[in-house]
Amino acid sequence: MTFDKLDIVEPILKAIEAKGYTNPTPIQAEAIPVLLQKRDLLGCAQTGTGKTAAFAIPILQNLLEDGHGKVKRKIKLW
Repeated sequence: MTFDKLDIVEPILKAIEAKGYTNPTPIQAEAIPVLLQKRDLLGCAQTGTGKTAAFAIPILQNLLEDGHGKVKRKIKLW
């Protein structure tokens, strides 16, 4: 599986690819789709398996898409 199969928006996909990542870890592949649906999730995995990204990617996407009635926020690539 690749990140583009997880319904991640293009700006975030580009940032992930720019950092050299192509395939999600198991925790990412399982967590990202659930969190993109704004559902609660409790995940458990070893250190270094990508838990932070598994939670941060959906948070960034939800912030980008929601905007709370404001102009949609842009994501910067550093």
